[in-house]
Parts: sequence; structure tokens; C-alpha cells
Amino acid sequence: MIGDLEKEWHITLLERDRSGIRLTSDGSRLLPYAQSVCTEYRKLQMEVDDLRGVQTGMIRIGTFSSGAIHWVPNIIKAFQKDYPGVDYELLLGDYSEIEEWIAQGKVDCGFLRLPTRPEFDTIPLGKDRLLAILPENHPLGNYDRVPIAALCEEPFMLLEKAAQAEVSEVFERNGLKPRVHFTTWDDYAIMAMVESGLGVSMLTEMILQRTPFRIVAKELDVPAYRETALALRDRKTASLAVKKFLEYLQYR
Repeated sequence: MIGDLEKEWHITLLERDRSGIRLTSDGSRLLPYAQSVCTEYRKLQMEVDDLRGVQTGMIRIGTFSSGAIHWVPNIIKAFQKDYPGVDYELLLGDYSEIEEWIAQGKVDCGFLRLPTRPEFDTIPLGKDRLLAILPENHPLGNYDRVPIAALCEEPFMLLEKAAQAEVSEVFERNGLKPRVHFTTWDDYAIMAMVESGLGVSMLTEMILQRTPFRIVAKELDVPAYRETALALRDRKTASLAVKKFLEYLQYR
């Protein structure tokens, strides 16, 4: 196509005289536009060639459980429509594990909370509120916003693994210490314990979407949330498949 265009423009823009081939007056005016079109066409061809390289490949993703449940399926569903030949490997862990996987190259990218390691390239994804989680008919359910201090008077189910997570940090910021009776990194185990009346807890709003448990979620009387992001070791050196994958984060 580009060859045909150039031949046509040569006829229009060039003429032959005794001294040889030279630009016509019309050619002098149109030449910059013709050169621009040729340049843009070549860029387009390069992009097409790049896209052909995304027809196969593997994207390795590290994520926490709520991201795996609510974000990753939607992103992959949209991405797979355009790139059906790409495969995926999903690793679930806590924030510290995901950071280590990214640093070691075990995953190509990972969903994390902010702040994370300063050497990572990050794409902020927004804030996710932390809510008080109560058994049905619990007295604290009568509050529009549950006092965080009142949660410390109840047996507390703590969502945490080896490293301190956002729930403990919320209590620390407010100079409080909960009566922790049970600790796990499994959101659903926490919800099951609360449903059984064994205590109260605090979870992110995202994990509570479509929950099958009979529990009550309430706002807190203090601001509490986590900031999330997708992190990469180096965006510039990421594979073409991963770079294209980043463009589909909006579908989460």
C-alpha cells in the first residue's frame, strides 16, 4: 500500500526537465503532508507487527484474594477477547509475598496496597474502604458508624499473615489494641467466624461484594481504607503482552 501511495505522489509532485527530476510547485506545498502520512503509516505498520507478537505468551500475576475474585476475571475476560492465545498464571499471597515475587521476577506484575517498594513502577487503582464486620443482630449494628474503640471490647477476628496489614495499622493510628482471638489471611474464614457469633472483625469493602455469609457490614467512625495499585519491577522492560495487559485494567 505504501509503495502505491508513493508512486502516485511521485507522479503528482515530480516533473522532468532538461536538468532532471524536480518538485513541481504543487509538490513543494504537498511534500510535508505526504511525508507525514508515510511516517504515520510506517508507525502503524510497526504497531501491527508488535500486536502480532501478543497472539501467544504467558502473563504471571500476583494478587491478594479480593483482587483475584473481583478484578482479575473481569480484566482477563476483556483481554482474552482480543488476545485469545495468551495464557495466565495466578499466584495468591499477602502483600509482602507479592512484593517479593515481583522483585524476584516470579510474577510479571502484582496487585498490592500502597505504599510499596519505591523501586517498583506502580499504577494506582483507587481506594477500598475498610468496614466493621458484625454478626447479625449484634448491638453494634445499631450504629450508623461503628466506633472503632467499641470493636476493641469484643473478641476480634484479625485478617493478617506474617507482615502487619492495614487492619492492625488502623488500630495503631488510633492508639487502640483489639482483643485478637483468631488470626488468619483467609477472608472467608474471618466471615465464617463472625457469622457464627465468635467475634467481630474489619474487612475491605471489595471482599464483601456478593458475600454468601449472614453478616453485617458497617462504616467506621474514623476514616479507614487501603490504597491499591498494580506494580511491576520495570514497566519499560515488561513483555509486550504485559504492556498490553495494563491497558485493560479499566475493565476491573
